[in-house]
Amino acid sequence: MDRTWTQDLTEQLSWHWDNLVRPKLDDLSDAEYLWEPAPGCWNVRRRAEAVTSSAAGSGDWVIDWDFPEPRPAPVTTIAWRLGHVTVGVFGMRNASHFGGPPADYQSTVWPAHAQDAIAQLDDAYGRWIAGVAAFDDADLDRPCGPAEGVFGDLPYRALVLHINREAIHHLAEVMLLRDLYRAAGAVSGRPSPPG
Repeated sequence: MDRTWTQDLTEQLSWHWDNLVRPKLDDLSDAEYLWEPAPGCWNVRRRAEAVTSSAAGSGDWVIDWDFPEPRPAPVTTIAWRLGHVTVGVFGMRNASHFGGPPADYQSTVWPAHAQDAIAQLDDAYGRWIAGVAAFDDADLDRPCGPAEGVFGDLPYRALVLHINREAIHHLAEVMLLRDLYRAAGAVSGRPSPPG
């Protein structure tokens, strides 16, 4: 069977997205999206309620952030993780490599509602996967260039593997937080979303 790098790289992420992530986000509620499973969580929250000195965003809502990141790093919410994947994982790379709109934590209008965040994530994922699918093997062998810092001298395939790994990692964490939210609801008697 003749396989290309492009097929392998797109299927690595699209299989995870299509089978393990995206169908399980359809019923994400606002309460679950913003749920803080532990004290001191980083979240997406109203600007006046920010808990970090570097909270970022251009609208009424900001994402908690500090640099350098504290050690140990705080637990992050579903809202925070979806925002990070949308902007920090896909969005910035889409802007640098696939003609996407500029993306950074400071200029982003962070959504207060789960379904708005999912719509942003869908757009960022769609642009990323389409961009990767348009590469041929020669494109994947080219260096990424200075926009990628430590990846600058590495071939695009190394960047794609890294971004796919980051997305799979953080989206798996979102699915685990959904499991914990349902379990906490079962223990507390609080209604939990259907799953």
